[in-house]
Amino acid sequence: MRIEGQRQSTNIEDRRGMRMGGPVGIGGGGIGTIIIVLIISWLTGVNPLSLLNMTGGGPATAPQESEVPTGTGGDDPQSRFISVVLADMEDTWTEVFAKSGERYQPPVLVLFNERVQSACGSASSATGPFYCPGDRKVYLDLSFFRELDENFGAPGDFAQAYVVAHEVGHHVQNVLGVNAQVSRLQQQASRADANALSVRLELQADCYAGVWGHYAARQDMLDPSDVDEGLRAAAAIGDDRLQRQSQGRVVPESFTHGSSEQRAQWLRQGLSNGRIEDCDTFRK
Repeated sequence: MRIEGQRQSTNIEDRRGMRMGGPVGIGGGGIGTIIIVLIISWLTGVNPLSLLNMTGGGPATAPQESEVPTGTGGDDPQSRFISVVLADMEDTWTEVFAKSGERYQPPVLVLFNERVQSACGSASSATGPFYCPGDRKVYLDLSFFRELDENFGAPGDFAQAYVVAHEVGHHVQNVLGVNAQVSRLQQQASRADANALSVRLELQADCYAGVWGHYAARQDMLDPSDVDEGLRAAAAIGDDRLQRQSQGRVVPESFTHGSSEQRAQWLRQGLSNGRIEDCDTFRK
């Protein structure tokens, strides 16, 4: 990717090296936890089961780190790269929203090491990058990119940018009200249908990542090999491939993000024309 001379985002909280404080309020996985999760679900429109899964049954409490000012992140090359691509995503989605007469409010990206506390609860690096609708922040441990390269065979800067763009795609869904709509449908659906809706939500985020990639290509930010890197990354973290690696068999009913083919397909869909209207994974 060509990022020289591009501006850096100021919407980054660098919590790396900070110690996470203990939880406030009711601990454990009892009725207090359930009440807290239900309140957050009601306020944000997020499926309460998703919140419970993220917290591992623990309390969904507010962060305990001291207030961290936003800025451009650290001076290391990787955080600078993330800062630049995040800035370009801000510009892209501001332009896309403006075409519909709407105003885009970008998320804050939180860099952390090992563990982090969000409005959706506590999470570890093993959780992978995630978006929390409760505080409208993207959480990322940069060590995930090493995993993406060494364990999933998906190296490259655009592969890393795709991961960030996918999580920003979840923010776009939140701003547009898609998260709340899906949560309402899930509450009335069977477990299998609710899970299928979650997969469609993830695939739409892949498509939105592609929408950003389309605009980045128009600005000559991408090299010819970048698109292939992104598609390889999408396929590398497909549920079927991950299940085959971890348990030796594929169970489609337990998919959470979609198959390798589906993830690459919807990323390519967004890349092809950059139209948010063509990312309706719930109808196709």
